[in-house]
Amino acid sequence: PVNRFCAASNNRTGFLCDDKVTCIPASQVCDRVSNCINGEDEQEELCGDLPHSLPGHLVFYCSNPLVWVYADQRCNGRNDCGDCSDEMGSLAACPLCGSEWWNCSPVLYEYCSCVPRRLCRDGVQHCHSWSDEYIC
Repeated sequence: PVNRFCAASNNRTGFLCDDKVTCIPASQVCDRVSNCINGEDEQEELCGDLPHSLPGHLVFYCSNPLVWVYADQRCNGRNDCGDCSDEMGSLAACPLCGSEWWNCSPVLYEYCSCVPRRLCRDGVQHCHSWSDEYIC
């Protein structure tokens, strides 16, 4: 089998197309849109039995083993697993909030432990403690 691992934008896990140049983010594989010139990112062999038919580097299994997300959705700040296991804990092994993020846990809505700083003082509560509106 061909090694199709590559690093897409922002060092996110990617899929290397047949041209050996184009690297698409993992979450664009099997999304019903051909991102590789020859369409190899949408082939039945790759997409026929998701997630089992995908190369392991493209898949992240959530703490509930029946739930999975694409590897580039791990540590992206959003609660893609539904239980924050893709953002917090030993499975995900994410770095602490970056400079573009405000750390507050627990977080309400779609985030887990950090909210984008652009949401600070926007009049909407994102942190359980309201720190995104009063401290951030």
